[in-house]
Amino acid sequence: MSLERAVKAKIAGKRNPQEDKEAQEWIETILGAKFPPGELYEDVIRDGTILCQVMNKIVPGSVPKINTSGGQFKMMENINNFLAAMTAYGVPAVDLFQTVDLWEKSNISQVTTALFALGRETYKHPEWKGPYLGPKPSQENKREFSEEQLKAGETIIGLQAGQNKGATQAGQNIGAGRKILLGK
Repeated sequence: MSLERAVKAKIAGKRNPQEDKEAQEWIETILGAKFPPGELYEDVIRDGTILCQVMNKIVPGSVPKINTSGGQFKMMENINNFLAAMTAYGVPAVDLFQTVDLWEKSNISQVTTALFALGRETYKHPEWKGPYLGPKPSQENKREFSEEQLKAGETIIGLQAGQNKGATQAGQNIGAGRKILLGK
């Protein structure tokens, strides 16, 4: 098997059809329209127009110009504009995909991962009232301890400190002991 085929097989193995379906349903809910029947998820979003429309629903005006006609470079510009709008919205760069991942349909799992990252980011923006995609991110739970509570914690011996409430391994000899022979 060639290296190229091995890489493509590995990327295809990462793809989760359930996540693709959830991302598609999220997009359909935001836009209020279903994908054309019989067309694949990656084919519908490939030119970036749908993604730009989604971004404009989440943040109105975030993608000012959506190319609906023109050559492949105009369509790839849509994808780049969507990625720029995602970055401006707060999605970390590590969660984004490359334009060719979608345009050439070479890494659709990364595209879906980026959509989930966008869905998680919407939780952090109170102006967005839903729908949401993916689990809600955790929030900081800062705790304050008084000096008295901190001092009380210093007197407790943790189980990692070598004490286990009286249970020890003393007296357990399994197998023969080690014999060291000198100078023979």
